[in-house]
Amino acid sequence: MPKERSAFVCQNCGYSSLRWMGRCPDCGSWNTLVEERQEPKRRASSGRAVAGREEGPVPIDSVEGDAGDRLSSGVPELDRVLGGGIVRGSLVLVGGDPGVGKSTLLLQAASAVACQGTRVLYVSGEESAAQTKMRAQRIGALSPNLLVSAETDVAEIERHLSAHAPALAIVDSIQTMHISELESSPGSVTQVRESAARFLGLAKGLGISVFLVGHMTKSGSIAGPRVLEHIVDTVLYFEGEGSSSYRILRAIKNRFGSTNEIGVFEMGEKGLEGVTNPSAMFLDGRPEGVSGSAVAACSEGTRPVLVEVQALVTRSTLGMPRRMAQGLDNNRLSLLLAVLEKRAGLELGTYDVYLKIAGGLRVSEPGIDLPVAVAVASAFLEKTVNARTVLFGEVGLGGEIRATPRVEERLTEALRMGFDRCVTAQAGRKRTKHAEGGITLVPVRDIRSALVEALDRTPS
Repeated sequence: MPKERSAFVCQNCGYSSLRWMGRCPDCGSWNTLVEERQEPKRRASSGRAVAGREEGPVPIDSVEGDAGDRLSSGVPELDRVLGGGIVRGSLVLVGGDPGVGKSTLLLQAASAVACQGTRVLYVSGEESAAQTKMRAQRIGALSPNLLVSAETDVAEIERHLSAHAPALAIVDSIQTMHISELESSPGSVTQVRESAARFLGLAKGLGISVFLVGHMTKSGSIAGPRVLEHIVDTVLYFEGEGSSSYRILRAIKNRFGSTNEIGVFEMGEKGLEGVTNPSAMFLDGRPEGVSGSAVAACSEGTRPVLVEVQALVTRSTLGMPRRMAQGLDNNRLSLLLAVLEKRAGLELGTYDVYLKIAGGLRVSEPGIDLPVAVAVASAFLEKTVNARTVLFGEVGLGGEIRATPRVEERLTEALRMGFDRCVTAQAGRKRTKHAEGGITLVPVRDIRSALVEALDRTPS
């Protein structure tokens, strides 16, 4: 019988070492290596050898199952982010800050699925069954088809899933689950990895859709080994500021759909409600006649969204000016500032620049470049942008303005929200058949001409 071995495993990234080290050489974090015993003979099964799995290779055209076989969650915004609904037999990981509403969202979805006549199992490892019922009563999520279990033993959960055969199972949270064959404590790298592997086997073998709730670390990533995000089919992040009632759900990984879709929710007394008009939400309270403000027409997946870009430029008292961005990558802001200084002649080298995407949305698509550049120039030159003008376009290093996709959808959303003028790339005109009578297109070739059209002034 082989002897037990022990290794030191990083609780942040999963790096394993035979000796203890104060700093993890992989992720650079301090005091995260914890000793864990490894027992090869008693190691838990990954759970993949379950009924229903194929014994050997088969021709791909003879594999049973349809990629379009999806289960509606009953929450339209969640279905949008998932790509049209819950894929049967999928494993989904939902992460977010404490109190953002992960459990509330999934409990609402569980109740909606149960009300369709489908059995659902909600496993809570952090609350008792009575506490889960109290929350369900508050948000109106009671259903006889919704089964609740306060359990943390993976083997017992497997027994419940085999006995009741639900179509949907929710595990809240994966960090509280443990496998008795492993001596490490719940939440450790080994326990999280093996528990997720067991749930993966159950999802694929029994055709049960499983949602795992994941805790977040101080750095903003899901707690546990990085392999956890590789095991699951979909990774969803639930974002929201504590001072705001709005929440944003986005997909970081999705094997069954796009990762560009977002879902917008508002937290109320009876749980989360989907926001059908996010543009109005993001533009609510937008000041008019103030420099440093520009409206951007963004495209998040198939959904066009209008957001306000706010910029503040002040003379710096430091040796190295500050560049801070909220909702936009800092490196991207630095790149656009360099283009403004080189191609448009704005001397920003001695100024602090602060940028914010109002409403808490984080934008990464290229169409946000032009609105960001115009907002910064507006704040620097103390010139306002017309309140009924919307902008979008990618800014190249040569100062050229490039076209972005989904031009028609952006213009339609801008027209619906009352905007009648759009500054965009000249090539964008060729990509739309939009009626000229609805909104005036102002095509521009470079950043200098864009500033002239948006601010009605040639930059000095």
